[in-house]
Amino acid sequence: MEAPLLPGFKLKPTFFGFKPKDRISLHENIFNLIWFGEGRWDWDTIYNMPIQIRALWTRKINQIIAMREAPPEPTNKSAKSAKLPNSARSVKST
Repeated sequence: MEAPLLPGFKLKPTFFGFKPKDRISLHENIFNLIWFGEGRWDWDTIYNMPIQIRALWTRKINQIIAMREAPPEPTNKSAKSAKLPNSARSVKST
């Protein structure tokens, strides 16, 4: 027979903890860092990493992904209007 619970005694955690919806976000973040980190880290390393450092790497990876998705900009606008030298103009293909 179990001991009866005292009235008013609650088994809810009274300290900081993750809510179920926050746990999903945490594990998605860990998965994304491992996946986009291309094998640089393992799960334990990311899980035990300080939150500020984990957030730094998340921002850094997001920047890299945004740079990959953005269309490349021409580095030199004058390169589009560059003219061929005279010797190149005079060569005829046969």
